[in-house]
Amino acid sequence: MVLKTFGWSFAVTALGLAFAAWQWGWEAFGIVLILSILEISLSFDNAVVNAGILKKMNAFWQKIFLTIGILIAVFGMRLVFPVVIVAISAKVGPIEAVELALDNPGRYEALVTDAHAAIAAFGGMFLLMIFLDFMFEEREHKWLSWLERPVAKLGKVDMLSVCIALIVLLVTAMTFATQAHTSTGHADKSATVLLSGVAGLITYLIVGGLSGYFENKLEEEEEREHEEEEQAKKAGKPVSAVGLAGKAAFFLFLYLEVLDASFSFDGVIGAFAITNQIFWMALGLGIGAMYVRSLTVYLVRQGTLDDYVYLEHGAHYAIGALAVILLITIQHEISEIVTGLVGVFLIAASFWSSLRRNKALAAAEGKADSSDDKAGVSSGV
Repeated sequence: MVLKTFGWSFAVTALGLAFAAWQWGWEAFGIVLILSILEISLSFDNAVVNAGILKKMNAFWQKIFLTIGILIAVFGMRLVFPVVIVAISAKVGPIEAVELALDNPGRYEALVTDAHAAIAAFGGMFLLMIFLDFMFEEREHKWLSWLERPVAKLGKVDMLSVCIALIVLLVTAMTFATQAHTSTGHADKSATVLLSGVAGLITYLIVGGLSGYFENKLEEEEEREHEEEEQAKKAGKPVSAVGLAGKAAFFLFLYLEVLDASFSFDGVIGAFAITNQIFWMALGLGIGAMYVRSLTVYLVRQGTLDDYVYLEHGAHYAIGALAVILLITIQHEISEIVTGLVGVFLIAASFWSSLRRNKALAAAEGKADSSDDKAGVSSGV
């Protein structure tokens, strides 16, 4: 099972590292390896959240996520995205931006750094909305019940998450963005942060709203699935539920890609602290992205989220922490090691809590079975 799920990741790792050593030398080999580890460590929470969405899709769309999705993740976010940032910041074409990355990597890195405020605001707001909507939703299982129980009650207030997110954005713009770091020192980035943050919020509402709408429609149609299948067979037409499944899966897939993009912001920006070689960066982060994809599918196929019920909670707390960290980095630098450790700690803590819960349930069931056996013996006597 492990080899089948992670086989492509292992193969890409071997080929990628071998290519880096052959094309650029052992220095590139080491940097690509470090970047791969960085991406994996920063994306554990991404894999857990992705698994919660991916398990709603059928096998076909899971394959789409692993094929087309990985192309978007690797080439789109890890290679094209930094180039687009530079093209917009320097007001040049994509070809000129690539030439700038190859001929003047220092200037290329400076332009990406200057765009950090906009990137952090967009990604921070998108991730913050994911965290807030999770917290305000009533759930069967509660990890930190002392916090989640009262917060879930507040979730009954309409649009509360949007209001809180906008308040956080305003505070961020007034507190951090007025003294944001740039390659030339400090600059007032308030307008940029506000605009980018609102764009991140709108993106979440549109993509998340569409995916939720089609998911709900699909659930409604599944209740009448058997009747519609019979009618479709008689009429010789496809079942409408199949079409709705396609729409639902498509928008869930789109939501996953935007979610992955938001998670990858910190990895892409953090990679510049290690190297400004664009192709080394794309290769290292791309290898890491492969493992995140494989881990997501592994969690789905193993039913890990069903067995360890608090994992999803830990992942969303990590998302909330990452959102706050991204907003803080508009002015203050925070090591990617700290970012990665926060996510790993929260997920590890939720996993440990899940294990304790499972052991307690197993012990309770064992006692119940023992009591039943004793009762049976007594009645037999």
